[in-house]
Amino acid sequence: MAKKIGFVGVGRMGANMARRLNDCGYKIASVYDVNRNTAEAVAKELGAKHSRKLADVTASSDIIITVVTNDAAMRRIFFSKNDNLLTSARGKTFINCATLTPKVHVEIDRATRRVKAFSLEACMASSIPQARQGNLYLMVGGKKETFQRVKAMLSKMSSNLRYIGGAGKAAEVKALVNMVMNINTAALAEGLGLGAALKHDLSMLQEVFSQTGANSRVLETDGEDMQNRDHECYFSCEHAAKDSGIAASLARDVKIKLPLNDATVNQYKLMVNVGLGDLDKSGVAELTFKGRYFGKKKKSAKKKAKR
Repeated sequence: MAKKIGFVGVGRMGANMARRLNDCGYKIASVYDVNRNTAEAVAKELGAKHSRKLADVTASSDIIITVVTNDAAMRRIFFSKNDNLLTSARGKTFINCATLTPKVHVEIDRATRRVKAFSLEACMASSIPQARQGNLYLMVGGKKETFQRVKAMLSKMSSNLRYIGGAGKAAEVKALVNMVMNINTAALAEGLGLGAALKHDLSMLQEVFSQTGANSRVLETDGEDMQNRDHECYFSCEHAAKDSGIAASLARDVKIKLPLNDATVNQYKLMVNVGLGDLDKSGVAELTFKGRYFGKKKKSAKKKAKR
């Protein structure tokens, strides 16, 4: 419990993970974010240092948790020439929680080993409420002995903690999770869109779906939002395009064809291209509902509580 924790990336996910660990008695020593106002606010709330340099996060922390947006951002925080997390990193442990390509996680693992540090990927299959409540589903990749050393802390963040294998392996599984989730989301959007065009009651249609082979976890989390056209963002269309794109890249590497995933990637890329990439992934329904996103929104009663 004496370990000091640093956070790089304190947006909605990172900040709520930090709050959870703080509630559990862990010392949040330092936070960093490219949005300095956000970092300053979170640091003040948690009694942590607002670090303006990445190297300062490493210097003030024993364990550094990173939650960044994509491969490019990850490479910047670890490999930038002027300032990076690997400065004087010997003995430090990095836990990287973003959805990235497996290749980048392997790169980080090798780089940390060169400086006698340690790294894990802790890929998240949950959303913002779970981050705050400590109910994340975490898939971990990296050296098993490193995982064992931080398992107690990760258990405070997760209700489902699973060690997958070596570096990059958890990221592969996370890509598959998001690929299937996004295909299900796009399929549900089209089913409800066609139902609406045929003038069916969508509440009735969702009930029928839930009692038949059309049932899915996505129906539970996104169906009402699609019906009400309420796409408050918990997992954006832009991120869906990125994550399904990771799966497409993995398929190309092993020469597997994924036509359903390819179609889903194109749907989410279209959302980005028409300026709707910042909507929740449920917003893909706007490609099938008449008028796209120009109708009135209604607040869903469930609102992601079960994500």
